[in-house]
Amino acid sequence: MEIKIGTHLQLEPTYTEQVEKFRCKVVEQQDHILYIDYPINMATKKTAFLIDGSEFRATFRTEDKQSFAFNTEVIGRKAGNIPMIMLHCPKPEEFIKIQRREYVRVETPVDVAIQFNDYKYQLVTVDISAGGLALILKGEVAFNDGDEIKLTIVLPFANGDVKYVITDATVVRIFEKDDKRIATIQLTDTDDVDQQHIVRFCFERQLVNRRKEVNPFNV
Repeated sequence: MEIKIGTHLQLEPTYTEQVEKFRCKVVEQQDHILYIDYPINMATKKTAFLIDGSEFRATFRTEDKQSFAFNTEVIGRKAGNIPMIMLHCPKPEEFIKIQRREYVRVETPVDVAIQFNDYKYQLVTVDISAGGLALILKGEVAFNDGDEIKLTIVLPFANGDVKYVITDATVVRIFEKDDKRIATIQLTDTDDVDQQHIVRFCFERQLVNRRKEVNPFNV
């Protein structure tokens, strides 16, 4: 699958505290380079001048209404009748299909601190999404199904950045699986910035998992 000329892209900066979205259109394509027109900031409606080396999460829709995402980077500019920005385009197998109805859930270990009343726990996830997570319980815990808890989620990104998401949550269910006690947790008070951090983290980990599936001997 290739991105066709005229496809609209939505760009979201990665590794930034500020939540921004830009809209642009693919004007040309050559090898692993996408040439886009100068993007428009979707909030201010003004033209954005992207700096070389800036990294983004790009999303687009195909003609059959499927949505995909990929990581990209500004690698240069091209003069012409239409001034263009050059974006790196990964291989199609690295595109991630987006499930619009629910957040992408990724199986990956993440450190999570839980506070419930006067109790504190250090646990590790089984999986995580921007809407919730599942944790492996170690020993007995004071909280039960339906209890309100506070989480500190540690998100280590590939570039070395570490984000700490602090949010309220609700214990959905505690159950046994494969001789382990699992707690499923729903996030209930995550702000837009923290939610974007989790979405980007899940997307990054999903790309890593995809590469392992494609080439398990070169990870």
